[in-house]
Amino acid sequence: MIKIAIIGGTGVYDPNILLNVRSEEISTPYGSVQYNVGEYAGKEVAFLPRHGNKHSIPPHLINYRANIWAMKKLGVENIIATTAVGSLNIEMKPGHFVLVDQFLDFTKGRASTFYEGGERGVVHVDLTKPYCEKLRETVHTAAKALTIPIHTKGVYVCTEGPRFETPAEINMFAQFGGDLVGMTNVPEAVLAREAEMCYSTVSMVTNYAAGISPQPLTHGEVLETMAANGDNIKKLIMKSIELIEVGSATCSCSKALAEYGGFKL
Repeated sequence: MIKIAIIGGTGVYDPNILLNVRSEEISTPYGSVQYNVGEYAGKEVAFLPRHGNKHSIPPHLINYRANIWAMKKLGVENIIATTAVGSLNIEMKPGHFVLVDQFLDFTKGRASTFYEGGERGVVHVDLTKPYCEKLRETVHTAAKALTIPIHTKGVYVCTEGPRFETPAEINMFAQFGGDLVGMTNVPEAVLAREAEMCYSTVSMVTNYAAGISPQPLTHGEVLETMAANGDNIKKLIMKSIELIEVGSATCSCSKALAEYGGFKL
């Protein structure tokens, strides 16, 4: 079974970072999901472009539940996700990588749980540590091996999108302790925890946020920064895959819903 998945954010669309790539589709209770499967370091890896192959799905319309359910159904245990973010923290500059460790949720209209009552019931999942500590450490080890500088902590502020934020919002987020702002990490991280999967996000800073940046924000600016750092993000992902020990989970992610009898497909 496939134990590792990459969820590629803005600028990370190409499954050909893997070998022997094939396209597949899987059904879920929330709709069908198209994804790719390839090989690297002797491991089968699923690749899922979060926004679609041509960035055709805006952040607020991504079918997060279908995506995570599909990965769980495939047998995935470890997800490395990438996100393009704006920075509220002057120490986190454009081009920098950040292993986020906390988030603030400012989304508005997204389904954020698999448990909405009825037959599946209701659960209250613990998110004291929203991202898998073991997988975060694996990515950090990969970055050190490649001598790629990476911030090991950061608070990700998730907004609804698809618009960029106002300077007033950015000022508020900074006062609340936010370091980075993006539009996709919630509910993805929450759903992965409900599904008892190890999940870690590698964020690339593409610009300073509104009011901090000296110029108006554009999507083109985001893509330019991603392109300039594309090789490093690919190297970091692939080195992390090499280091992941498949089938040797030593963290608590796989038991996140133990008190509820575990996650059921």
